[in-house]
Amino acid sequence: MPRTTLADIAAAAGVTVPTVSKVLNGRSDVSAGTRARVLDLLTAAGYERRRPAESVAPSGLVELVLDGVEGSWATRVLGGVQRAAAEAGSDVVVVSVRDERGDGPDWVERVVARGATGAVLALVDPTPAQRDRLAAAGVQLVVLDPGVEPAQGLPSVGTTNWAGGYSAVEHLVSLGHERVAAIGGRADQLNSRARLDGYRSALAAAGARARATWVRHSDWTRAGGLAQARALLSARERPTAVFACSDRLARGVYEAAAERGLRIPDDLSVVGFDDLPEALWLAPRLTTVRQPVREMAAEAVRLLLRLTRGEPAHGDRVELSTTLVVRDSTAPPS
Repeated sequence: MPRTTLADIAAAAGVTVPTVSKVLNGRSDVSAGTRARVLDLLTAAGYERRRPAESVAPSGLVELVLDGVEGSWATRVLGGVQRAAAEAGSDVVVVSVRDERGDGPDWVERVVARGATGAVLALVDPTPAQRDRLAAAGVQLVVLDPGVEPAQGLPSVGTTNWAGGYSAVEHLVSLGHERVAAIGGRADQLNSRARLDGYRSALAAAGARARATWVRHSDWTRAGGLAQARALLSARERPTAVFACSDRLARGVYEAAAERGLRIPDDLSVVGFDDLPEALWLAPRLTTVRQPVREMAAEAVRLLLRLTRGEPAHGDRVELSTTLVVRDSTAPPS
């Protein structure tokens, strides 16, 4: 029987031949509904979509899409991505979502236009429409430290957030603290919720009470930690210890304590989370939960490269272990 032509498919889908060609070649400038309709017809006719990278010489690029490029966390992510990419003979393209302007192409369009076969998304949670556009272009995704529960089938690399929160508070309880407060990130974020769940579980295991008024949420900034710590430390019965769900939040706790004339750790113990270089700059040096950010980023790249080679992912989520690092900011309550 004669082969179904692109003109036949265009007529059946009610679109033009160039539109069918765009779908066949993974172009992003086609609506989701039209793409789905055309793809069904192409599949039924035996056509296979061509990935953009197959139309030109392989670029050897690893796309790293970041919420922002400033700060020690982003620097460590870039170091881990660069190391793993170099091991594979690839280069890295960095895309900052925070710096996007509304009058230009968004990060999805730029990734597709470069003919990328894969991207690591760091603190960037793609919308369903963005995932569909990238999938249509044959772009594999791996999410690093997801803020929301990843869509089914979307691989991710993270850390043991619950265990990290548990170990931080278990350490404080072992010192004799019962009045332990916590400052997390946004209430809707997966990593913040897990760390705070670990905090509550450690208190419950010790027979202590997690007071609702002592659990605060912020925007992960030093200023956010300062504002929430001020509220905690100005209460009639203040906590003797604070678990901050990031080292940046812990910096804010230090400032709030200094404003009230409280000494760390004599009057207030503080534990952070991340073990960024700033943990050693604080005085006293910060006790914190180390998450292996560089190793997480490197593992995300290795997983992405396996996926682009058609190898199995062996599970949707990879978690690397946290470690409590005890320094000088914790002591028994006075």
